[in-house]
Amino acid sequence: MTYTIAITGKGGTGKTAIAAMLIRHLVESEVGVVLAVDADPDANLADVLGVRVERTVGDMRELMLESVNDLPPDINKESMFQAKIYEVIEEFKGYDLLVMGRPDGPGCYCYVNNLLRGIMDKVMRNYDVVVIDTAAGLEHLSRRLIRNIDVLLVITDASRRGIRTAERIRELASSLNLNVKKLYLVLNKVRDESRTELEKVARELSLEVVGSVPYDEHIAMLDLLDEPVGSMENGSAALEQVREIAKRLLATKAT
Repeated sequence: MTYTIAITGKGGTGKTAIAAMLIRHLVESEVGVVLAVDADPDANLADVLGVRVERTVGDMRELMLESVNDLPPDINKESMFQAKIYEVIEEFKGYDLLVMGRPDGPGCYCYVNNLLRGIMDKVMRNYDVVVIDTAAGLEHLSRRLIRNIDVLLVITDASRRGIRTAERIRELASSLNLNVKKLYLVLNKVRDESRTELEKVARELSLEVVGSVPYDEHIAMLDLLDEPVGSMENGSAALEQVREIAKRLLATKAT
């Protein structure tokens, strides 16, 4: 059965870096067939992973929207669209990557999005673990293109404001009826002197902290140099903590 982890958080919290480190650990741990989904319209996950993609689901959706009225009525449009989605899944060492691309543009996307919902369900069932890097506003999730999430990881920076943003994301996920089985908070870019107070604030808001990732100067430098997280050497304090988070999540999966 597919185990789905979605990652969100307000801009600047480092959610895409966390997603990339999580994917790296899953691949190295050989947990099964892994699909990474970039559901953020900014589409930075490929860059952080150090790979390149040429086409997105958004591209295929545009083509489908343009041609759907011109297709013969006896053509199975869902099967046709599904084949196009498989064309945009890029295969890399240890994982596949699917970039959702731009959100809806001009015109009515209702019919195409309804097709896409069923297709995404079928695509994701082919994988053991799916990791989704979402936009802060849960944009693609709000369209219910990706559903039935086992774990929603909300990434926050080391601030009270960030944790309260996480609380609002929890409320949004609940109001959208996304069928999130478990929601965890990840404290990111945390320094030792603030960790205890941040964990206290999280408890006051009934947010369960699954891990506290320390501030890592190396990650900041990689971002500045536009270098992928995959180039990090083992021993990074941030990478080791993300590995511990991944182990906890996989332990939950096994129970």
